[in-house]
Amino acid sequence: MTNLSPADIAGYLRQLGEGALVTLELFLTSFAAAFVLGVLIGVITLSKNRFVRAAWRVYASIFMGVPSLLVIFLVYYGGSAMLSAVFGEFGAAIDISPFGAGVAAFAAVYAAYIAELVRGAIDNLPKGQFEGARALAIPPAVMWGKVILPQAMRLALPGLVNVWSFMLKETPLVSLAGLQDLVASAKIAAGATKEPFLFFIATALVFIAFSALTLKLATVLEIRLDRGIRRTPARASAGAEA
Repeated sequence: MTNLSPADIAGYLRQLGEGALVTLELFLTSFAAAFVLGVLIGVITLSKNRFVRAAWRVYASIFMGVPSLLVIFLVYYGGSAMLSAVFGEFGAAIDISPFGAGVAAFAAVYAAYIAELVRGAIDNLPKGQFEGARALAIPPAVMWGKVILPQAMRLALPGLVNVWSFMLKETPLVSLAGLQDLVASAKIAAGATKEPFLFFIATALVFIAFSALTLKLATVLEIRLDRGIRRTPARASAGAEA
């Protein structure tokens, strides 16, 4: 049992709610940036140009091999200094916020994973898809937007759901750079009340709720991307049950 009054609990829970909104905003912004950047990189690196391929190997090696926390620190502590050095001549002092550092770091790191997923999915598409689009004189932008990428997204969806889940669980790392997110709010509340079990369990339940919603959204998206494709009875049954 806790010695906190209902008013105290309500106040701290409201603080956790505000932190949860910050966490959700950081996560959605980071994933959107990583997805757009990853898709662009994935398409570009299909080029046969050896310099493009070499640049991709360097990029992937760096951001797949360096911990996300280190990238966050590099952007947060080093980014402001580098931007100030570049734009300091114009009298501009640029400070990167913890939120901005988190978005930039997660976008750079997870774009590499998404790009690899997109590359693999496009490579697994039948070559006739490209040949048919070219034979019909479909413009490249329409071919990629209406023919190739929708099919590639269907193949890459399981991997994208994994990336989504991993990024969600890594968002608390930004609190180490000073962001007042859900985990930071829980830590403050636990320290002030000496009730760590109460607030950390509440935080865990919020992340579990986010993950459960993720699985539901992934099922809905899978059904949408599978439109026009004959589904086996087992898959159809599973989709109906979900």
